[in-house]
Amino acid sequence: MARINENYLKLAAGYLFPEIGRRVSEFQGSHPDAKLIRLGIGDVVLPLPAAIREAMHGAIDELGTTEGFHGYGPEQGYGFLREAIATHEFGARGVEISPDEIFVSDGSKCDSGNIQEIFAASARVAIPDPVYPVYVDTNVMAGRTGVPDAQGRYAGLVYLPCTESNGFSPEPPSEPVDLVYLCFPNNPTGSTATREQLAGWVEYARGCGAVLLYDAAYEAFIRDPDVPRSIYEIDGARECAIEFRSYSKKAGFTGVRCGFIVVPEQLAGTDEGGAAVPIRSLWNRRHSTKFNGASYPVQVGAAACYTDAGREQIQANVDYYMRNAGIIRDGMEAIGLTVYGGTNAPYVWIRTPSGMGSWEFFDRLLGEAHVVGTPGAGFGACGEGFLRLSAFGHREQVTEAVERIRTNLKG
Repeated sequence: MARINENYLKLAAGYLFPEIGRRVSEFQGSHPDAKLIRLGIGDVVLPLPAAIREAMHGAIDELGTTEGFHGYGPEQGYGFLREAIATHEFGARGVEISPDEIFVSDGSKCDSGNIQEIFAASARVAIPDPVYPVYVDTNVMAGRTGVPDAQGRYAGLVYLPCTESNGFSPEPPSEPVDLVYLCFPNNPTGSTATREQLAGWVEYARGCGAVLLYDAAYEAFIRDPDVPRSIYEIDGARECAIEFRSYSKKAGFTGVRCGFIVVPEQLAGTDEGGAAVPIRSLWNRRHSTKFNGASYPVQVGAAACYTDAGREQIQANVDYYMRNAGIIRDGMEAIGLTVYGGTNAPYVWIRTPSGMGSWEFFDRLLGEAHVVGTPGAGFGACGEGFLRLSAFGHREQVTEAVERIRTNLKG
């Protein structure tokens, strides 16, 4: 029989969100009349903005003509989208990024999971805790870890605690590593990093030759003008960082699927002999080999995000979700809970009441308030004792969920 990749057997349990889905389905099956409000998985609920829909309709019509038909496109993305990204996402903030350094994909989840493939199996990886599970699980699958301990932490990974004491912003490790995953605004804690903190990370990475894998999927939700939206706003970051971006939350593309990754030309790694190797060329080879490019209508829709109408409509949706975040945050604080996030991110990170465990609090809200959150322990050992609520919901549901939780905890 064919041998399997036994690294998959190290994975401690099912992926977090399917496990939540399993528990919710089990509860719904035994309580068919319960009206659940789902604020767990960060999936958007507002319709695609009109400017994007109209652009995609136009692209579909193009494909229905001989003159406008498109077959395989460039794996890296169409020039019109890459140029728009370089101009509006970076140039508008004084950051110089070339279209050739941008690779369009079907979402940053795939990119942040796939990027580890171009680095050595022996690479030393630093992971924030709590953290988006994809960063950990894909490195486990690749064989960079041992088995997990009782807290679910894997031997071989360097964990960076994100706690109340450091504002949920990890500090560089005392030892050199090869790869560091960072996510700001953070999923799950909703925290952000200051310019000074990011400068510290760039200094660390340049000092030890590490590569920062910077997930900026939620940058559109930043309200504070002093908070950087891109790692490339920091001097020297082009020499040590890769950035991931997504249209999923900012433009409602969770079901449409489109994102992009930036790999600067200056960024290099080394081969076994110590010779410098451009990382961009490696990613281009991987991307071209394993990906045929995002579809033409999707890329046309993504480009419409940068029209005047597109920007206005996207901002309206972002504002809607951030108002939801404010309602959740204010409501939880009024109950007397300790709350983080929700000001520059669509996630609210809540300390569980009375020392309750994360999954225990999840089960209580599900079983008694019929509200679905995400247990902090599912994001890592330092997430124990917290629960994440997502602002991606309809306003009336968000308001009702807050009231249900208030009633349950007061009862």
